[in-house]
Amino acid sequence: MHIETYHADRDALLPLFELADDSLVQVRAYMSLGEVLVARAGETIAGHLQIVGTNATGVFEIKSVAVRETHQGRGIGRRLIEAAVVRCRKRNGHRLIVSTAAADIGNLRFYQRQGFRMYRIVQDAFGPSSGYPEAVQVDGIPLRDQVVFERAL
Repeated sequence: MHIETYHADRDALLPLFELADDSLVQVRAYMSLGEVLVARAGETIAGHLQIVGTNATGVFEIKSVAVRETHQGRGIGRRLIEAAVVRCRKRNGHRLIVSTAAADIGNLRFYQRQGFRMYRIVQDAFGPSSGYPEAVQVDGIPLRDQVVFERAL
């Protein structure tokens, strides 16, 4: 398994972007931004992570991260986060942010285990007005609020 910068057509990564985000509208709006890292297992892309800059100096955002279901539980997500941290530090980054649904208990656990801390809740971030289907549930919890995490670099 190795991590590398992805330079090919990002449409080939659409299934991974869709695994990370329930709104194709949102995915299409941001998937061309920033830098994408991929984790390769031989010729297979097992996962991806997208890093974008923000309006704040030295602050970067993980916009999308996903690992194919067949490759989950092998530390690939952790390695992608570690690679993103290294990339952002090389760019004089001092803070890395990422957001996820408050309903996604697995993601909440994952990001905290990677050293991220909750710092903001955005109520009603997910719904038809922002391109998300109505009445979606994650882990039996309605998809409504967004949790924003931060990690000092």
